[in-house]
Amino acid sequence: MTDANSLAPEDLKIVTLARSARARNGVAEGAAVRDETGRTYVAATVELPSLRLSALRTAVAMAVASGAESLEAAAVVTAGGEVAAEDLDAVKDLGGVGTPVLVAGPDGTVRATVAVG
Repeated sequence: MTDANSLAPEDLKIVTLARSARARNGVAEGAAVRDETGRTYVAATVELPSLRLSALRTAVAMAVASGAESLEAAAVVTAGGEVAAEDLDAVKDLGGVGTPVLVAGPDGTVRATVAVG
């Protein structure tokens, strides 16, 4: 587990944004990604009858739709234990091998950092 005080300010920001998205929308997950220019994209789980997307895949899609060419980092806030392989694949598609994904609990404590690969 990682204390929020030990995170770089840019990483703390995406964890905080992901946590806020989850809480604001009352959904299972919140996520945020940071692109190569430092812009952030925030999303929550999408659950419609005809469309289901994790928060992380939604955030990656928002970055792509906004013209991002790469990712520096991602964060997902979830009560679940692990990030789905499909979510990590989406981060890898845009960010490349080694892009860090911060996995935090609902309280914002980072439980793991996964380098996609």
